[in-house]
Amino acid sequence: MIFSTIEKLGSLTLYYFQDIGRMGIFLFRALLGVFKRPFRFAAVIKQVQLIGANSIGVIFFTGAFTGMVLGLQGYYTLRKFGSEGMLGSAVALSLLREMGPVLTALMVTGRAGSAMCAEIGIMRNSEQIDALKCMAVDPFRYLISPKFLATIISIPLLTGIFDVVGIFGGYLAGVKILGVNPGAYFNGMELSVINKDINMGLVKSFVFALIIVWVCTGRGYLVHLIKGAGFGAEAVSKVTTQAVVISSISILIWDYLLTALML
Repeated sequence: MIFSTIEKLGSLTLYYFQDIGRMGIFLFRALLGVFKRPFRFAAVIKQVQLIGANSIGVIFFTGAFTGMVLGLQGYYTLRKFGSEGMLGSAVALSLLREMGPVLTALMVTGRAGSAMCAEIGIMRNSEQIDALKCMAVDPFRYLISPKFLATIISIPLLTGIFDVVGIFGGYLAGVKILGVNPGAYFNGMELSVINKDINMGLVKSFVFALIIVWVCTGRGYLVHLIKGAGFGAEAVSKVTTQAVVISSISILIWDYLLTALML
C-alpha cells in the first residue's frame, strides 16, 4: 500500500515535470518561429482579425458596464467622505491599472483562447499537424507563431479600447445619472493619472497576452500527451476547458505579482 502510493506520487511528479518541460520547449519554438523567414504577414493579419477585431463587441460591452458599475460604486463610497469630485480619478486608475488589463485578458481567454486550443487540438487529433511535418512544413512557423504575434498585438489594443469605453461608462453613471460635475470628473482624472499607471496596464496586457496564447495553443498542440485527456472530441473538450482554467488562474496570479513589483 505504502509502496503503491509512493509509486503513484513519483509517477505524477515525473509527469508534471515532463509537462512543464514540454511547454517550455513549445514556448521557445513558437517564439523562434516568429523570427523565421519568410514572414507570414497575411496569416498574422487574419489572426488579428479573429482574435482582436472579432472581440471588440465583447470588450466594448464589458468595458462600458464595468465603467458604469465603477461610477456607481465609486460615487456612493466617495460621497461618504465628501469627495465626489474624485470620481474621475477613481474610475480611471481602477481601469488603467487593474480592471482593464485583467478583464480584457479573461474575456479574450474565453472567446479566442478556447477557440485556438480547440482548433490546434483538432488538427493534432486528425493528424493534420503530422501531415505538415511530412511535407517539410514547420508547424510552429506556419501555425503557432502567427497566433502568438497576433495575440501579443491584439490584447494591448483591446485593453486600450476597454479603458476608454470604461472611462466614458463611468462618466455616464457618475455625471449624467448621479450629477457629478463633468469638469471635476475629467480634471481629477488629468491630475491623478501619470505615465506609470498607463505603463503598468500596458505591461500587464503584454504578459497576459503571452500567457493566453502560450497555454491555449500549447495545450492544444500537446493534447495527445496530456494524462487522462482521452481521445478524439472528448480529449479536445477536456483540454480546452483545462486551457481556459489554467490561463485564467495564471492571469490572476501574475496580476498580483506584477502589481506587487510595479507599485
